[in-house]
Amino acid sequence: MDLINTFLHLPVTDPTWIFFLVLCIILFTPMLLNRLRMPNLIGMIVAGVIVGEHGLNVLQRDASFELFGKVGIYFIMFLAGLEMDMQSFKKNKNHGLVFGWFTTLIPFVFGYVSGYYLLGYSVPASLLLACILASHTLVSYPIVTRYGISKNPAVTVSVVATMVALVVSLVVLAGVTGVMRGENNLWFWIWFVIKLSLYIVIMFVVVPRAIRMFFRNVSDPKLQFICTLAIIFFSAAFAEVCGVEGILGAFLSGLVLNRFVPKSSPLMNRLEFVGNAIFVPYFLIGVGMIVNVAPMFKEWNALYVVIVIVIAATLSKYLAAVACQYLFKYTKYQGMMMFGLTEAQAAGSLAMVMVGIKLEESPGVPLMDNTILEGVVMMILITCVISSFATEYSAKQLKIDERVGDHESGKRQDSTSRDDEKMLVPINDPSNIETLMGAAIMMRNKKLNRGLICLNMIEDSNMSIAAQAHSKECLDIARQVAAAADVPIQTQTRLAVNFATAAIHSMMENDASEMVIGLHHKRYENDSFLGTFANGLVNGMNRQLTIVNMRIPANTVRRIIVALPENAEFEKGFYRWINRIARMAEDLGCIIEFNAPAVTDKMIMKYMKDRHKSARAEYRNLENWGDFVQLKEKVSSDHLFVVITARKGGISYQHSFSKLFSIIQNDFNHCSLMIIFPDQEGEVQESLFNG
Repeated sequence: MDLINTFLHLPVTDPTWIFFLVLCIILFTPMLLNRLRMPNLIGMIVAGVIVGEHGLNVLQRDASFELFGKVGIYFIMFLAGLEMDMQSFKKNKNHGLVFGWFTTLIPFVFGYVSGYYLLGYSVPASLLLACILASHTLVSYPIVTRYGISKNPAVTVSVVATMVALVVSLVVLAGVTGVMRGENNLWFWIWFVIKLSLYIVIMFVVVPRAIRMFFRNVSDPKLQFICTLAIIFFSAAFAEVCGVEGILGAFLSGLVLNRFVPKSSPLMNRLEFVGNAIFVPYFLIGVGMIVNVAPMFKEWNALYVVIVIVIAATLSKYLAAVACQYLFKYTKYQGMMMFGLTEAQAAGSLAMVMVGIKLEESPGVPLMDNTILEGVVMMILITCVISSFATEYSAKQLKIDERVGDHESGKRQDSTSRDDEKMLVPINDPSNIETLMGAAIMMRNKKLNRGLICLNMIEDSNMSIAAQAHSKECLDIARQVAAAADVPIQTQTRLAVNFATAAIHSMMENDASEMVIGLHHKRYENDSFLGTFANGLVNGMNRQLTIVNMRIPANTVRRIIVALPENAEFEKGFYRWINRIARMAEDLGCIIEFNAPAVTDKMIMKYMKDRHKSARAEYRNLENWGDFVQLKEKVSSDHLFVVITARKGGISYQHSFSKLFSIIQNDFNHCSLMIIFPDQEGEVQESLFNG
């Protein structure tokens, strides 16, 4: 009976039922639209129209939609900045700035002309409409993420253009607002520039240092997640205090955190999951709930306003995208992607029109009336639908072109027939499991998506309850880390008399390609640097062995410095370890510096340009391995020092390697360290396109 009473009194006001109904919409809408082959974003907005007060009036747009909706649009902008490939950003920033001005000025002109000449608005109202049309929101960006094409130049250019459009529109809006309120004087603009400059300094100088300090000292995943959310909302709130919209601050927070959140890390996975599963759909449903279709069928004036605004917004954004497509010599699908990402109007437009309604052109006469509000809201719905279709279509075509290009160029290195990648990670110390798992996750091939094998070993003579509990604890930690990063995992417990022998047997049984272990911590003065376990692995196997000792969290590493001996390029595992380190550098967004003989440097440079274009790489000459110790002058505490060595009998092995570990222990004990013994035996010779 209570259930019937609840739904007889519409709209539903009980918070529990509201949240339940919203979750049902988020759950079932994609399932329906997948059958209809339509973008999910459209379904969320249309569902909002249906259940909103202007539709069936099932739900009222209460404070929860205001709150979660704002969080949702912040997440869209934040993820756009967070997932941006900074190397691609630097490479395409000029194109981005040009497209930014095109997609701002052309719609601005269209908006002003439409408002002043076609709709008969005053100059201030027409300027405000121009600002609304000039700005846009990356509503369809989740589609780009789903297709995995965020590194495409068209996407990067569009994201940069979004920032330009937002800044220009918000500055003009501030000027119009100042004029209407009688504040538009020299002091107003000086104070505005001071506040904006202060904001930029704090965001790009102070905040990154605070983030680095926090992440170095706090490893708890929950606290890191909360810290990230706090930075997003601090950036957004501080932006509003400084006179610009919070969505710009959310985008800038993504750029600032880009360096500290590796793309394959558990933290990135949590942020994307929470944003795309809850907050973004909530925002889209909330947008739909404010749409009122009825006036279009009752009043010719309302329909006329909608037609004029929608045509002006869509045509101007399309012309800007097409013009830059030809100017940059992009493909038609890249041009369509640029149009799709910059077409949608959402939070920024709504915020601007609300400003216009609150401003008074004369006492008691608002600058903009409800007709323009309804017109802008309908424009938001229609442009979001067009944006979703255009982005979905172009994303699919760009993904197809990317795969066809890989096949035609012979660089389809990620096929399973050419890559035997399968990593084994022995774990026995709970304190370094997250470090080892993090390193393996960053080095793995995301496209192959093969799981990690985590091995825990128990001494054959010690099958006590405590030993079994310790084993379970280690494997549970590994499962949690893998689950948080959405990485498949296989766990094993093995009884062993000799841990090294057991690990090697497990590696052969699982057909693993390489092993990642932690560095031995010396307990006694006569302990060797590597320890008994690592020494046993070095002497007992010929596959790649990576030994990791991270002194700081991986996401705070600023540079990876690699040292190679002479003839390293002749080892069979040469390209395998380059792949692993390059993937790590790409994930961390840091510079990778190779120190090697000139001939080796050229081979690495060729391979990196071919296979890892987005990695920032530098090359230094190290002809004499005896100069290896001099590298300590350039290796800092926030660097990862990678030493490529070899086993006895290897082509690149040198007698000086006998002193290598004592040098590392004495001169490089202040930094994070990785020691790699490459493959020295394999059935197939590694080639330039095999890894």
